[in-house]
Amino acid sequence: MRHSRLDHRFVEHLPDDLDPGVLYISVAFGTASHSCCCGCGEEVVTPITPTDWRLTYDGETISLNPSVGNWSLACRSHYVIKAGRVIEAGPWSDEQIARERSRDQAAKARHYGNAVTKDHTAVALPPAPSPSVPSNNGLFDRIRDWFSVFGKERKP
Repeated sequence: MRHSRLDHRFVEHLPDDLDPGVLYISVAFGTASHSCCCGCGEEVVTPITPTDWRLTYDGETISLNPSVGNWSLACRSHYVIKAGRVIEAGPWSDEQIARERSRDQAAKARHYGNAVTKDHTAVALPPAPSPSVPSNNGLFDRIRDWFSVFGKERKP
């Protein structure tokens, strides 16, 4: 690995040109991006979503989980970003990559309410009926409602 550490920068928009050794994080767009840590210079984009990567900021450093596997790049580099450190991970076989892509697609389908067919394509399911949600769902409203219900029960 060419970069053994990544600094981080919180930005609104990802820059067109990425500085090597910097992990750019756009909270507004739920995305992190960096120049591949192997040194090949390719842009690596990691969406921060419930089914993709999780970002942890401890006040000083950034961690991304799970590992970054650049299977679509020529370098096929694979590493973990933990507390700003880049930790090289072992290479994966084509079979491992295929299994992970299938698992990832199934996780997305479950999360976003799609069915997955035998050939691993996602098919949209009809939306589930949404439960009735009270319009007053703020903390103050819920406390007020609780007291009003509690008060009614206690009245003689």
